[in-house]
Amino acid sequence: QVQLVESGGGLVQAGESLRLSCAASGRDFSIDSAGWYRQAAGKQRELVAHITSSGSINYADSVKGRFTISRDNAKNTVFLQMNSLKPEDTAVYSCYVNVWVTTVRLENIWGQGTQVTVSS
Repeated sequence: QVQLVESGGGLVQAGESLRLSCAASGRDFSIDSAGWYRQAAGKQRELVAHITSSGSINYADSVKGRFTISRDNAKNTVFLQMNSLKPEDTAVYSCYVNVWVTTVRLENIWGQGTQVTVSS
């Protein structure tokens, strides 16, 4: 079984930065693709960023140029560097991974979510 632990959320002022981490643990697995969603209070969940096994990346238009997704395959960890944060970035951020466990692909394994609050 693969589990995710997220960290790095918190309260910051507008213009500041945060770095979210999503560490995967388990046996005999490798991360295929991964990404981050966010959900603000009263709003629909939004895909923030996605990274494939080959390193292809997609971002939501609202975060392009400010957020950077990356991965450390050796540490089975996915990061989201968030710069120039805005109050509208306030949300619960959740990571997900799709993994290979030997030859079996498991999809949509989720972290517990971490709160990001940006004050104006």
